[in-house]
Amino acid sequence: MKVTIIIPTFNASDNLNLSLPFFEELSNHANFDVCFIDSLSKDDTLKRLVDCDLRLIGEVDPDEFDHGGTRTFYGRLSEGDIVLYLTQDALPFSVSDVERLVSVFHDKNVGAAFGRQIPYKETSLFGKHLRKFNYNDESYIRDINDKDLYGIKTAFLSNSFAAYRRSAMDEIGWFKDGLILGEDTYAGAKLLKKGYKLAYVADAQVYHSHSYTVLEEFKRYFDIGVFHNMEGWILDEFGRPEGEGMRYVKSELNYLFKHNAYYLFPEFIVRNAMKYLGYKLGRNFECLPKNVVKKFSMHHRWWNKYFKEIL
Repeated sequence: MKVTIIIPTFNASDNLNLSLPFFEELSNHANFDVCFIDSLSKDDTLKRLVDCDLRLIGEVDPDEFDHGGTRTFYGRLSEGDIVLYLTQDALPFSVSDVERLVSVFHDKNVGAAFGRQIPYKETSLFGKHLRKFNYNDESYIRDINDKDLYGIKTAFLSNSFAAYRRSAMDEIGWFKDGLILGEDTYAGAKLLKKGYKLAYVADAQVYHSHSYTVLEEFKRYFDIGVFHNMEGWILDEFGRPEGEGMRYVKSELNYLFKHNAYYLFPEFIVRNAMKYLGYKLGRNFECLPKNVVKKFSMHHRWWNKYFKEIL
């Protein structure tokens, strides 16, 4: 199978310090076509890609970049049977990890697959727990019949390291344009409804993590709430996320106990309260004063593009 690998970049020079050797090695494999889309970086990202003979297939104004639409546009232009997306801050362990991820597509019922995210060493305990909770060491394959057991987690995917069967994406119309985030979950839900399976490949590993502040967590969950407001059919089909949220909170508390991080308990309370508040406000963003909506969001450019008339 021919595999196209698409990596959007924006001021990615620091990330390339770690990832360039990997991308150079990956591009030497005949069945991998490694492609970059840059959002008019102001650092030396483009120069470093050119110097390493890595292929730039497009440039996008940052104000016009769309999480779903941009990936769809260049995915449709690609020639791969499988289209694999990475984010610039994700670093696969090796070429073999990429090969293990795409190997699951030999099962013709698999529409998409994603790998295991391992936190970088310097990540906060909260960031490390998120990776442990969402990406354990057991692979699985799920279909639409699993939704009663796993709820909204059935459709879980992450475009930090995820691959899609091109023909299946053609069937669902690819990623939806105009989503504030969650284009991967949107596609996962659509693929499941079409009868395809989603695969989690635990031995296809990539370094990827964040150490969000409490305010950043609030903004991230606000945007998740906006996404769920606008794509309510996902909750209708797979169930609401509150149950999964409580399971996460209990898991995080146990994780802090396990690491004797008692000093983080006050932050644990505040952090989760702010996440819940952010999510609820995002679900009801249309009722908020117009002058605060953009301030609550992590993706402020999205509001300029899609909701400029209400701000």
